[in-house]
Amino acid sequence: MRIGLIGTGRIGSFHAAALARWPDAGSLLLADAEPGRAARLADRLGATAAPGVDQVFSWGVDALVVTCATEGHAELVVRAVRRGLPVFCEKPLAPDLARGLAVLREVAAVGGVLQVGFMRRFDAGYGTARELVRSGALGRLHTVRTVTADPAPPTAAYLATSGGLFRDCLVHDFDAVRWVTGREVTEVYATGSDAGPPRFRETGDVDTAAAVLTLDDGTLVTCSGTRCNGAGYDVRMELAGELDQISTGLDDRTPIASAEPHGPPPATKPWSGFLERFAPAYEAELAAFVRLVRGEGPNACDGPEALAAFRVAEACERSRRERRPVPMEELPDL
Repeated sequence: MRIGLIGTGRIGSFHAAALARWPDAGSLLLADAEPGRAARLADRLGATAAPGVDQVFSWGVDALVVTCATEGHAELVVRAVRRGLPVFCEKPLAPDLARGLAVLREVAAVGGVLQVGFMRRFDAGYGTARELVRSGALGRLHTVRTVTADPAPPTAAYLATSGGLFRDCLVHDFDAVRWVTGREVTEVYATGSDAGPPRFRETGDVDTAAAVLTLDDGTLVTCSGTRCNGAGYDVRMELAGELDQISTGLDDRTPIASAEPHGPPPATKPWSGFLERFAPAYEAELAAFVRLVRGEGPNACDGPEALAAFRVAEACERSRRERRPVPMEELPDL
């Protein structure tokens, strides 16, 4: 098997290294908008570098991994599925919901295979939480709280094309909420603050945000996120039921200190970022994609599943801008 990978930046390099270590993945063909970057990575991994994107398709691959900048995702996914290639695409599929829907309709029209990169579905803690919720161990679930906090803001250039905090960052929380609880979001109310670095105001984004989601069984969910958490990278989910409550992401590297005199000590080595915190999950999702390509496993996150999280993110952005609750039925669907 030969897998093509387009986009050898930070996440692309990480995925390429994971595939290079996975014996069932076969050989790798790498391409990038900067051919030299792809060539250097290929040298390190013992892979082959293509001079451009076109050669990835013309030289022949059995599957495609799309990890380039967001604006290139839609075109590459459509191009691949039209050729009958299974595709793994990092989120988002497109910069906005309308273009994401267009991609998914094209995938459905040709019967394409698409897995979208929501890595928390492969994290051990989130998996355990899902099992406990689904088994009834917590009793009736009444409250879910999530937090995603980046240790430092991204560059202004990144913010300008990211789609905003809800679409770029908290969309992972929205997917995790659906995946763990098995419930659908019916309404959102969201707000945000741009009181941090000027780059957020300049790009029309916010550095900190919060959303209240109502699920279809009445469970209430609060999702908060920030780009300015100097203590370290912090991603947690708390689930409270009538019988018990649990938390994911709470360990000796969680960057939070107790104010109680006898509380646990602060983390001596807090998580530095998403690649470190979710490294095993990223590897597991690529392994799942390889099994999918080989016909040995199910699709862990197909287009419609990913779309549900994108729709929630879009509803939150609409709620923030219009300062009102947004029912999910307002958002277009497949």
